[in-house]
Amino acid sequence: MFAGHIGVALALGRVERGVNVGALVAGALWLDAVLWAFILLGWESVNIPADFGATHQAEFVFPYSHGLAAAVGWTALAAALALSGHARLAQVRWRAASLFAAAVFSHWLLDVLVHRPEMPLLGSGSATVGLGLWDRMVIALVVEAALVVFGLLLFLPGSGLSRGKSIALAGLSLALLAFTAVGMTIAPAPPSASAMAASSLLTLAVVCALFGWLGTAARARQA
Repeated sequence: MFAGHIGVALALGRVERGVNVGALVAGALWLDAVLWAFILLGWESVNIPADFGATHQAEFVFPYSHGLAAAVGWTALAAALALSGHARLAQVRWRAASLFAAAVFSHWLLDVLVHRPEMPLLGSGSATVGLGLWDRMVIALVVEAALVVFGLLLFLPGSGLSRGKSIALAGLSLALLAFTAVGMTIAPAPPSASAMAASSLLTLAVVCALFGWLGTAARARQA
């Protein structure tokens, strides 16, 4: 799940226009950023199985980024940062905190939907959950596409973006949906876990920066 997380962030961006949608996208992708950073640090791990070419599913050990208890902790941190960052905007402070919390925790909920039962409830060795929708990849990609389209339909009206920037944001979202579909169907296996982590972190940074730039433009027009 990648583009689907962005779709949720866009939908949340409709609730409060004073919050930069790029920040909500970053929140929705935060658990993955933590995951890839922790893999590079050796605190979590990813295995690329021999049948990756058929399933396109890596195997993760990620209790500190994608465990339920960890996700609750990251959600609370996001809410606290939002409260601090919007201290001068009392009218949106608590709403911003709620939106950031929803963005972060929505990541865990969507990942439970698609991952096999590998997401721990507590720490390493605890019970795991996962509904395994990726085993029915066509359905999983339809769900992901629906999230992106739904998010765009909610966010773009009233966003304050120019026509050109609206087209750019929609195009970026749909391009990431295509990127996700290719990655989950025909992309070759990554050469190593570290290469997978590094390239994923770079992708996350670029995506959040692009949405942040568009979100800043939208907010400036609303002011």
